[in-house]
Amino acid sequence: METEFTPWLSLGGGVLIGLSAILLMALHGRIAGMTGILSGVIPPLAADWPWRAAFLAGAILAPMAFVLAGGTIPFAVPVSSPTLAIGGLIVGVGVYFGSGCTSGHGVCGMARLSPRSIVATLVFMASTFATVYVMRHMIGG
Repeated sequence: METEFTPWLSLGGGVLIGLSAILLMALHGRIAGMTGILSGVIPPLAADWPWRAAFLAGAILAPMAFVLAGGTIPFAVPVSSPTLAIGGLIVGVGVYFGSGCTSGHGVCGMARLSPRSIVATLVFMASTFATVYVMRHMIGG
């Protein structure tokens, strides 16, 4: 599977993610970790669930607006549904034991120079490199 390099879309997305993380911290004093935000809108609801719901709605509606405005989002899932489900469970376990996800540690934690987040992000990246290497060069995906 070939991956298309999209520097301008990637830069724009990164800027928007960074801006949303900065605004959430500046206006609410909260970290923009998606799993932490999501956990507050699943019953039992957190007391501050309205901003969490608004943040998640924006994360869902923004790509929809992009597509409706004529943009395209190339998307392919080159694995079976059971494999995708197993991968999701593995990620969920990692998020639980890692005390957060890539957005919380990689974007917000590293910006705050959190040692725990720096180590977590290094582990995420090493795992990603190893997975891609195994999938593309050893298994042949």
